[in-house]
Amino acid sequence: MPAVTDTNSIVLVTGANGFVGTWIVGGLLKGGYSVRATVRNEGRGNHLLDIYKSHGNKLKLVAVGDISQSGALDDAVKGVDAIIHTASPVHLSADDPSELIDPAVKGVEGVLKSALKNSGDSLKRIVITSSCAAIIAFSPTPVTISEAVWNEGLVKECEEKGRDASSLAKYSASKTLAEKAAWAFYEKHKPEIKWDISTINPPWIFGPVIHEVTTVDSLNSSARFWYTAIVNEDFDGCSPLTTPGHGWVDVRDVATAHIRALEVPNAGGEKIIVSAGSWVW
Repeated sequence: MPAVTDTNSIVLVTGANGFVGTWIVGGLLKGGYSVRATVRNEGRGNHLLDIYKSHGNKLKLVAVGDISQSGALDDAVKGVDAIIHTASPVHLSADDPSELIDPAVKGVEGVLKSALKNSGDSLKRIVITSSCAAIIAFSPTPVTISEAVWNEGLVKECEEKGRDASSLAKYSASKTLAEKAAWAFYEKHKPEIKWDISTINPPWIFGPVIHEVTTVDSLNSSARFWYTAIVNEDFDGCSPLTTPGHGWVDVRDVATAHIRALEVPNAGGEKIIVSAGSWVW
């Protein structure tokens, strides 16, 4: 499998100004890579440029607008050696499931279509941020999780209940259908391409916030969840010291996992679960 072995390579990072994306950009720059960071508009990238100004022209911004729009990344992918696609809606406040599902699926398909069309011979690997929410199987009996397992139960809930589906179902369906779309695209076009893909599947992501945040409400979903529990002491009815929560992982480890997935040859074509286990507040 192709891998990125030269740290002078150019890596395109979508969602570069987000919670995870900002850490990935920093890790790449510290490793010597050049980063082409996509943002919706240039103003959203000023914070990135400021916190990583010591890296000079190793970091370049590309304003791409809405990446779910066809061709949004056609120019951005030209000449890159690798792509890390983190951009996807991550919140639990959607009304209709399509508010999360459509941009998630169209976004990942847009990245892959642009790569197929315009990346040339330099591209070696695309690493996609997915989620454990895409591969959870809810069952009254034990289930062995394999690459064939998807969170079909919550996808079905969204199909049957629509707006009345749970917030978790809407989010999980978006991650499930987006990752399935990525693998389907890759398998369909494998004879045409020289690059491969891999996915990173984390659970809840906690850790230091270094992306631009001005208010509590502008925190990303997991950081706001942490803030609500620790600062507001709202534990959602759980005992904070004895009741295990869901799975979690540190954002810095997630960033490292994305970068290592570019560099390790055998990471190509793989789903990679990164988790530190269950949390207890």
